[in-house]
Formats: sequence, C-alpha cells, structure tokens
Amino acid sequence: MGNVTVIGAQWGDEGKGKIVDWLSNQADIVFRFQGGNNAGHTIVIEKKKIALSLIPSGIIRKGTLSVIGNGVVVNPSALLEEIKSLKKHGVNISSKNLILSDCASIIFSFHKNIDKIREERKGTNKIGTTGRGIGPAYEDKIGRRAIRFGDLSDEVTLNEKIKNILDYHNIILAGLNSRPLRFEAIKKEINTFRKSILRYVKRTAPILENAKLEGKRILFEGAQGVLLDVDHGTYPYVTSSNTLPSSAAVGTGISAKQIGFILGIVKAYTTRVGGGPFPSELDCDIGKKLGQIGNEFGTVTGRQRRCGWFDAVLLKHSINVSGIDGIALTKLDVLDNFKEVKICIGYKLNGKKINYFPQSESDQKNIVPIYETHKGWLEKTKGAKSWTDLPALAIKYVRRIEELLGVQVSLLSTSPKREDTILVKNPFIG
Repeated sequence: MGNVTVIGAQWGDEGKGKIVDWLSNQADIVFRFQGGNNAGHTIVIEKKKIALSLIPSGIIRKGTLSVIGNGVVVNPSALLEEIKSLKKHGVNISSKNLILSDCASIIFSFHKNIDKIREERKGTNKIGTTGRGIGPAYEDKIGRRAIRFGDLSDEVTLNEKIKNILDYHNIILAGLNSRPLRFEAIKKEINTFRKSILRYVKRTAPILENAKLEGKRILFEGAQGVLLDVDHGTYPYVTSSNTLPSSAAVGTGISAKQIGFILGIVKAYTTRVGGGPFPSELDCDIGKKLGQIGNEFGTVTGRQRRCGWFDAVLLKHSINVSGIDGIALTKLDVLDNFKEVKICIGYKLNGKKINYFPQSESDQKNIVPIYETHKGWLEKTKGAKSWTDLPALAIKYVRRIEELLGVQVSLLSTSPKREDTILVKNPFIG
C-alpha cells in the first residue's frame, strides 16, 4: 500500500472534494499542499452539504489526521471561521486531528485589498481572481518577506518582518494612490487570531518521518487544476501556485519519490470560472443546460461556471505535464439527458489542424475545436454503483475517453453522494 496524490486535471471544480473524502477512508493522513481559500470543495454526506476551502477533506473522517502544508497560503480568520462552521455540522476539530505547518505563509487583509485594487485597474483585461489575496500573499512568499505562522511565537522576528512588509508595500500603495499600511493595524490584526490559531501550528517534518517509519498511508490533496498551474496552465489566466502533483513534495517536505499514485480528477464535460481561453465553451442553451443540471456555481465565490464539451486535447496536455497514473471521472450523470454528446479531439489554428494545446496566449484565443459526436444514452446513470448499472452508450463514452487519454479510469462518480462511486482500480494499491 502506497501514498496517493490527488489533483484536478482541468480548470478546477472537477469534484476533488468527494473523491478525496471517499479515498480518505483508506488514508491515515490527508495533506493539503498548495493554494489558499480561493478554492473550495463541497462534500455531500447523508444529504448534508459541507463546504471546505482550507481544511483537507479528510477532516470528515474519524481517526484521520488533516494537515495544511507549507505550500499553502492561509488566511487565519478564514480558517478559524471554517473550523467554527464544521463544528456546527458536528465535526470534531482539535489540534489532534488538524495541524497547520509553521512554515505556511499568512494572508492578511491588506493582501486582499491589494488583490482587488489590481483587478479593478485591469478593467476588461482582468484575470478573474477571487479577490482573496492569494496572489499577493504568494508574491510576498517568493519575495522573501512573508510572515509565516511560526513567526507568531517570536515577537522580535515578527516585528522585524512587519516592518519589512511595510517598507515594500507602502511604496507600491503610494503609486496606486492608496492608503498606506500601518504597523499598529497589522499587529492588531495578528492579535485577533494569534492565540486561537497557534494551538494548531506545528512542525510537519516529524509527521512525514513517522508516517514513513510506521507505514502509514498519506493522501496528498491539491487545489484548483493543472490548467491553472502558473507554469503549465493558460497563462496569465492562472492561479499563483504550481498545481502539478510535483508540488505535493515541495508543499509538504516529502520526497518526490513518495508522492505515490497520481490520480487526476476529470469532469465528464468541461467547466471554467473567470477569464481566459476555453476552446470547447458552449455559449448557448446546451451550455446553460450543462450548468443548470450540474449546479455549476463556485463553492467559494458562488460565481457561475462557464460550461463546454469534454476536451481530450486539454486533458492530454494535463496528463503529459503531470504524469497522471489514473483518472477519477466525475459528473457522468449530468450528461444523462442529452441526445448527443461531443468530445473535442483536435483544433484548427489559422486553418490548419493541430493535435496539441498551444502555449501562445494569442493562439489559445484563436483555436477552434474539432468535435467527435457520440449518441447520448438518455438513461439514468445517477446513483450507479457498478459498471452493470451503466447504460451501454455511457460505457462506450467512458471507454472512448480512456482511449483518447491513454489513461485508465480508476474511479467513476455518478452523483455528489459519497456512496455513488464505482471503484475500478484502488489508487492506494496502485
């Protein structure tokens, strides 16, 4: 039995929350390795919806340790609110089952303000950020001026770091004709969460070392999706971190050799939130129908998602850059009521056929999808728990996806419910 790393293989919102929740029953530890509270998971348990943004999905499982790794940027107020909300749902949370890395960087309210100011100035060219300060917080981290949770216990170091933050950001804010940051205000903000948050802050290296020695199984959980990766996604319409499975090593401190089986979560069609290219987008009644049936609204922002047909070319790109070993195909049931379904198998660029996703921003805007049309099954797949429950045409659709991607479906999800999952190959066994 090995470890498993779960990533989104599209633009996020693929249904990672349910899959991680389902797999966490076999895991001893669930480790979140990148992103912030700009991403969200919705898990449905006994008809009850539970929304998660920062806390790993394993928190729902008794006996499973949830860890927020050093690669995550964390808004402490948002984290404390999430803990409070989960407790209202009857989820027991303490320092025994939730740990926050002392090396994780803090998102402050000024990060959110900077995020919003920048986005407003871009006008029609805005990226479509969530406005939660993720980008500015990562910039501070890369610029070596971030305040980390471990700093909260050292007053001298903390004060020096606050001054360093002020020196940098106040120059930028002056250029934007915005109000400067004040030392006292930042210190006051820290004091609102310091005591409450420090009970969860620990070194995470011993957790990884002990897990290896004791043969414990770790489930590494990523946020967003491969196509939002800052290097390999649809740049500049991307997130501010690397969403590839290799980030599981960087964002936790484990060896890259130990990230285990890489499971890519793939929606049976395609969705995207915010700006940026989307070759198979359906700006028509079919796209609206996909969104209505699939309830395509962001967990964190509530924004309506753009919808389109399954894009095998994009997925092939994701597989190539991330080394996905198997996929979990979600939301197949959303396609139950379509007379025909389509798969994008190539593009036309300047009148020529291409079988790859171009990296040029202008090319991405100009590519036209080439579709393969399949007869819809017009039968119920929702709630199916085995292959024998699926219509023949639905199975044919899944097999064609496997053929185009060159990767086997390991799990098939047929509704948001935990139990409506078909296991083909257990990722923990590999």
